[in-house]
Amino acid sequence: MRFRWHGQIRFSLCLLVLNISLALCNGANAQSTSTAIGSSKAQSTDVPTALKNPSELDSDSIISPDDVLEVYVMDVAELSRQYRVSPSGTVELPLLPTPLPAAGMTLNHFSDALGKQLHDKGLVMDPHIVVTIVSSRLKSVAITGAVKMPQIYPIFGRTTLLDVLSQAQGLSDDAGNVAMISRGKLGEQATGQTIQTVNLKKLLQTASSTDNVEMYPGDRVTVPRAGIVYVVGAVNKPGGFPIKEADDGMTVLQALAMAEDAKSTAVRNKSMIIRADSSAPGGHKQIPLNLNLILAAKEADPLLRADDILFVPDSTAKKAFRRGAEAALQAATYLAIYARP
Repeated sequence: MRFRWHGQIRFSLCLLVLNISLALCNGANAQSTSTAIGSSKAQSTDVPTALKNPSELDSDSIISPDDVLEVYVMDVAELSRQYRVSPSGTVELPLLPTPLPAAGMTLNHFSDALGKQLHDKGLVMDPHIVVTIVSSRLKSVAITGAVKMPQIYPIFGRTTLLDVLSQAQGLSDDAGNVAMISRGKLGEQATGQTIQTVNLKKLLQTASSTDNVEMYPGDRVTVPRAGIVYVVGAVNKPGGFPIKEADDGMTVLQALAMAEDAKSTAVRNKSMIIRADSSAPGGHKQIPLNLNLILAAKEADPLLRADDILFVPDSTAKKAFRRGAEAALQAATYLAIYARP
């Protein structure tokens, strides 16, 4: 009886261990089956969602205005190069008659659209195209206007206006004294953007933290060119001189000083300002000046406007004196074409 009792106990223990082992195995199998099904469901739902909502794709694959694209078309060297997307969001390709829309498209969509255009125009029968984004405003700041190297510069960490001007190798000689920073979401209309104006003269002199504003991806910095005043005739250094002071402008005596004064043969009391005026004969009007009286402070020192021509006649050139306005206009036109950076 004792032997039979112990045998039953051992048999019951074996059954219990076997049941526990089977339960553990079934649980592990159930868990692994649930994970596989879950991942399968995630894959089946994520892909259509991405396709239905292109805006939710990785931002690196969306083309934006001012992006630089690297386009490679197999066996077509004329098209395989870099292109910049225009501010309006299009790309001009040399063999296509009209610009191709690009902004807001994924790289694959743009590649397909380009391939279709090339095929429909009979330029490439079986186009194979690879498009990549070389630089993007989404991670960059664009600087244009009167700087030595206008480009799109990538942003790494905290960046200020002075940093961007330094990357652009500084201002050009004809730069004005203000910079305009356009800020807003890419693709918005101009009314949706904010424009901040910075006094560059004050910034460069003081490096004030108030004027040295922080830049953000997508910002555009524009440095307008200063207005030019031309001084020609009997002066020691004729040329075009930028009006640096946006508020006060440039006076006649300041322009004369830029031209290193009049020559000894100058007819100072017969000088004139030649100013564009559509209502005047020939599109220009003449404003007589007496430099002697202005130098003696007996007459006011007139303020010059952008593109004004200060003409100082020469007593030794009688023919040029009689046709002073024509000679001044020709000289100023030459300076505008060849002397301006």
